[in-house]
Amino acid sequence: MPDPISWSHELPFYGLWLLIGYALGSIPFGLIITRLAGKGDIRAIGSGNIGATNVLRTGNRKLAALTLLCDALKGTLAVGLAFHFMGRDPAVFAALGAFLGHLFPIWLKFKGGKGVATYLGILLGLHWLTFLVFIVVWIAVAFLSRYSSLAALVATLATPFVLRSFGEFQYFELFALLTLITWAKHHQNIRRLLSGSESRIGAKG
Repeated sequence: MPDPISWSHELPFYGLWLLIGYALGSIPFGLIITRLAGKGDIRAIGSGNIGATNVLRTGNRKLAALTLLCDALKGTLAVGLAFHFMGRDPAVFAALGAFLGHLFPIWLKFKGGKGVATYLGILLGLHWLTFLVFIVVWIAVAFLSRYSSLAALVATLATPFVLRSFGEFQYFELFALLTLITWAKHHQNIRRLLSGSESRIGAKG
């Protein structure tokens, strides 16, 4: 994290990039894409979530894939811009802002997605090697368990420790926080996993 001595001088810039990240992250692509495609309000379908998993419940895989891509790229764009113009520390704040923007968008009364796609996009922008590890872990867990939510939970849990193994202690702290928030947003999925009522990948109904 930033040097405490320079904190007071840098704080306005960090706050600015936090807000820029939030603005990008709060764009509700799932809602926009489904409405433009004539699918209505995604919040009235399935879980009511605006993320790609719920968009998939419309039966349109292309729309779900596009939502996943856009939700990820807004995280990548936020950290990429901050890193390019200001450096590493502002990128961390932009990352946090983008993630919180996706979860709590002001335009939707702070009711957004669960954050996995944006988490992944941020990871791609900050440390692509760990991004690849995330993908491998997600695929392995999803293949073995057939639970998308479990794959996301395991992959996000592993991410901070992978970053730490690379010596990325600043990113370790960031993603430890993002992982805690992600798990909190998945509390209903965790309950269903424990009770055996969570929907499996490919299950109908």
